Parts: sequence; structure tokens; C-alpha cells
Amino acid sequence: MIAKDLRVSVRSVERWRRAWREGGAEALCSTGPANCPTVTGAQFAVLEEELGKGPSAHGFDDERWTLARVRTVIRRRLQVSLSVRRCGGC
Repeated sequence: MIAKDLRVSVRSVERWRRAWREGGAEALCSTGPANCPTVTGAQFAVLEEELGKGPSAHGFDDERWTLARVRTVIRRRLQVSLSVRRCGGC
């Protein structure tokens, strides 16, 4: 019933129940997505330099930085694919 209500597998519910029994509510806290690419310190320094050049240097029509544009620069320059939300630091 729980699995159906949450639209997840019975196996997931069993895994969550076991984690709760072994570690309490804290064991159920999210650790983030399983595959969450990140930007290293060295890559971040490159990104800062690239963003300092301004949007027009990267082919954008105006001088507004948006999260989507930052994501595009990250993907093009660093070859790292992040979600727009992740680019905003969330």
C-alpha cells in the first residue's frame, strides 16, 4: 500500500524501512542524486575567468547572465553537464 501510494517499488520501501530501523530518521535523509556531477576548484577558476569575459564573448546577444547561459558555458568549456538548478547552487 505504501509503495503504491508513493508510486515506488516495494523494494524501495523495504530498503527505507531497514535504513530507518538501523539508523533512525537521520538514515533516511537524502545524500543527493546518485550521479551528481560537480565542478572542481580548478574548473571553477576557469569558469570564473570565462564568466568574466561576459555573455557576448560566448555568443549571447546581450550582457545578461542567466542560469541557463552559465550552464551552457559550463557544458561547452568544462565538458560538465549540470542542471540549471545545480548551476544556481541549490
